[in-house]
Amino acid sequence: MKQGSRTALVVDAILRKISSRALQPGEKLPSIRGFASTMQVSPSTVVDAYDHLAAEGTIFARRGAGFFVARSTQPFAVSEVGPQLDRSVDPFWVSRQSLDAAPDALKPGCGWLPADWMPNTAMRQALRNLGRSDDALLSDYGSTQGALNLRRLLAGQFIDEGLNVGPDQVLLTPSGTQAIDLICRFLLRPGDTVLVDDPCYFNFQALLRAHRVELVCVPLTQSGPDIELFEQALIQHKPSLYITNSALHNPTGATLSPQVAHRVLNLATSHDLIIIEDDIFAAFEPSPSPRLVTMDGLDRVIRIGSFSKTLSASVRCGYITARADWIEALTDLQVATNFGGPSPVATELIYSVLSNGSYRKHMEALRNRLTKHRREVATRLTGLGITPWLMPRGGFYLWCCLPGHANAADLAKAALIENIVLAPGNVFSVSQSMTSFMRFNVSQMSDPKVFEVLERGLEVR
Repeated sequence: MKQGSRTALVVDAILRKISSRALQPGEKLPSIRGFASTMQVSPSTVVDAYDHLAAEGTIFARRGAGFFVARSTQPFAVSEVGPQLDRSVDPFWVSRQSLDAAPDALKPGCGWLPADWMPNTAMRQALRNLGRSDDALLSDYGSTQGALNLRRLLAGQFIDEGLNVGPDQVLLTPSGTQAIDLICRFLLRPGDTVLVDDPCYFNFQALLRAHRVELVCVPLTQSGPDIELFEQALIQHKPSLYITNSALHNPTGATLSPQVAHRVLNLATSHDLIIIEDDIFAAFEPSPSPRLVTMDGLDRVIRIGSFSKTLSASVRCGYITARADWIEALTDLQVATNFGGPSPVATELIYSVLSNGSYRKHMEALRNRLTKHRREVATRLTGLGITPWLMPRGGFYLWCCLPGHANAADLAKAALIENIVLAPGNVFSVSQSMTSFMRFNVSQMSDPKVFEVLERGLEVR
């Protein structure tokens, strides 16, 4: 079969549907005439394509009933769902390069702080104390909803913010990512539509594609989603879920304004939309900004978060805060998928550090340190013609536009050869419209080599 022929295009379209599970094993394929109309080809072209797939064993014919997907199809691969992107702008590529980088690699594209910026003294003290704990804490499974002491501590913090919850409305999970995964398992079915910001955290895309849902994106402004386009997306695509960072948005560092927050909630109510508010960067804000969850009161907003950015990515634990009946259902789902909550060792370590008075001082010093680094890195980047889209109120990301017609993916490839991991813009973009943007982690840019490599890369573009 000749590549690029009409028959090959029909074959590729069917294979994509099977790979993404839009067509399940045993499911009937579209009728020949119907699919010919959809693909704008002749019925004979579809017949040729179906015959080719049947010869390969991918589909089979049932006399008088049509064609069906064979049971022995290839395993599902997340990376095959959605557009086949250049690996330089593939979320899995960036994640793997960051996580598997050599110890001497420079990682201005990664999503965490350097190890020596973390509260390691407090962690070591907590570990020593943990060694004197009861045998049960060191050996047993975690309770289904997670350690009560940590849930009480979190509930108290939320009450201080104006969110009236008890520990029974907090579910601890093995990580923030697994918190989102549980919610997706609870609320979504394959083929549902989910709304995301453009740009958005790249692992939102990867995780949602693993759940085989359709992604629709709305451009992000410096005060939140473009509200007019947000409303249009709700009317046109009828998404069941929207996921976002309200505070210190990843990757842009933007913060939701009160006006946009109210509009988003009103539209969510009108269009029966559930919202996941990922609050993982909240502790980096100098003062609290508007939160959808506090305005909504857990009616249709679910808060998630974790401690990997502020405390430790090695001792992982996340949480979900939601209405009580949803927490009950999510707890059952966590038992089914994880046989209990997060590790008691992890939750006890986290509780010990968070309840220690030194942690508050550590975070204050960290915020000040990041403010200094954001300014210094922004100045050095601007000198190279790399312009921050905005100056965030806090956090460690700068979302920047490269000069001229520079391609961020090409720059990332060149930098990787020199053992530097960058995060090009299209990794974060469902629409693939961020070719000239890049996210920089200011805490990972102390080595002058980063700027030297960026300068050389921009000169040869």
